[in-house]
Amino acid sequence: MISMKSPSCLSSFVTLCICYLFSSCASTQYDLIIRNGEVFDGNNTALKKMDIAIKDDKIIQLAPHIIASAKKEIDASGLVIAPGFIDVHVHLEPLMLIPDAESHVRQGVTTAFGGLDGSSEFPLGAYMEGLDSLGIGLNVGYFIGHNTIRNHVMGMENRVPTIEELKEMENYVANAMQSGAFGLSTGLKYLPGAWAETDEVVALSKVAASHGGIYASHMREEGLGLIDAVKETIDIARLADIPVIISHHKAIGKPSWGKCEESLALVDAARAEGYDVMMDQYPYTASHTSLNVLIPPWAMEGGRYKAFAKRCEDPILRDSIKRGIVYNILNDRGGGDLKRIQFSKFDWKPELGGKTLYDWAIQENMEPNAENGAELVIQAQLHRGAHAIYHAISPEDVKRIMQHPQAMVASDGRISLIDKGHPHPRVYGTFPRVLGHYVRDKKVIPLELALYKMTGLPAQRMGLSDRGFIKEDYQADITIFDANSIKDKATFENPNQYPVGIHYVLINGRVVLEKEKFNALRAGKVLRRE
Repeated sequence: MISMKSPSCLSSFVTLCICYLFSSCASTQYDLIIRNGEVFDGNNTALKKMDIAIKDDKIIQLAPHIIASAKKEIDASGLVIAPGFIDVHVHLEPLMLIPDAESHVRQGVTTAFGGLDGSSEFPLGAYMEGLDSLGIGLNVGYFIGHNTIRNHVMGMENRVPTIEELKEMENYVANAMQSGAFGLSTGLKYLPGAWAETDEVVALSKVAASHGGIYASHMREEGLGLIDAVKETIDIARLADIPVIISHHKAIGKPSWGKCEESLALVDAARAEGYDVMMDQYPYTASHTSLNVLIPPWAMEGGRYKAFAKRCEDPILRDSIKRGIVYNILNDRGGGDLKRIQFSKFDWKPELGGKTLYDWAIQENMEPNAENGAELVIQAQLHRGAHAIYHAISPEDVKRIMQHPQAMVASDGRISLIDKGHPHPRVYGTFPRVLGHYVRDKKVIPLELALYKMTGLPAQRMGLSDRGFIKEDYQADITIFDANSIKDKATFENPNQYPVGIHYVLINGRVVLEKEKFNALRAGKVLRRE
């Protein structure tokens, strides 16, 4: 026995303990240790220099200096270590064909949510099981789409559902929620959702709410009807008692520029009254959707193609359709100028990819005015339609929304293959654009707030209990980047470019991007609402 009364013995005992502790720590072997980086932990707080130790798919230790060994180490000196970015609004439809999802992972995104704008896979549970079997490149979660359900039950009919039809839709929502959906999404600007009255949406939202779900809405209008649309969304939050995300919030079309000041004030007032209303936003002055968004919805009742073509055979109806398109070109998404409508995908005329409606009019030897633009939109729809980028958002509105405390960063982009088509640049650049252009260059918001809008805030909104933060026992979804060089390279003229400045991306503990080299490990998981 060692006597503690002897100073020399006490010193020897302490030395023995220290040696034991150091040898014990040194013998601990992790799969990976990330050292010397500035860590953003997911809260809107200052960065701290920390080491991170990972074993299997989890963060095991977080400390200023970890004394241990690992199979692999990453020196993150001079770099920012953040939770993997969470994109709450993604078009994941191509995921079965592009399961590696490189276009999103290269942005630092480790978790993405699909089934938005009212459109989702159906039946959702079986689809998610298929993804489980396939293996995917990032974590994904899903909403159940109202438009998808309504079309399945009622088709393209402009009417109120019967009691039986509403019950059937409610059952579909309940089944999806029981399969792990995170909530209900609507696309009230699109068909057939545009024909649904508020009561129908409230009834379905109540079902989602009863399962702990969220309501995400592409509202009826984002231009001239923006304020009424925000009020309707808040009413749905109140009547269904459900948390709400206003999808890709903006004020589109020159007559509506600046109206987001009022829309944001409505959100603030609703929150002050206890209604849980948030929004997401992409950092661009252009939207992207089908060209038929310029066509009055009534013209496509019964079908976007055959029924539409039949109406166009009637000179009186065709004239009404054309006048409706002219109005939207001048006052809404068209931005008042054919040059603001840029084709992204046009199967009938693929040579117009990246070109504008103005270019098409010139090509056809037509005066490039709104009336002739409307005629060309009709021709496009008669030939199975097209997709377009609409340059009709105010830069000041983008900044104003970005600064709002309840605005999350989201791409609204589609999983894509590089050099395929002419997509919106948000497909490749959303998250780096915020961190490079808006944070570093324009100083619209500080770095910590931007990162919070990409990590902790969306994780809390979606109810993720083990992602979105760098904490011990959390999933090792991590993005490591250089705050001084991160930059989006995708442009509207040349969108097919990956960003720079993101050095590493880890998904569930596996390094899928290493020194900007992509590893197709399919380390993602299908997430289901807890």
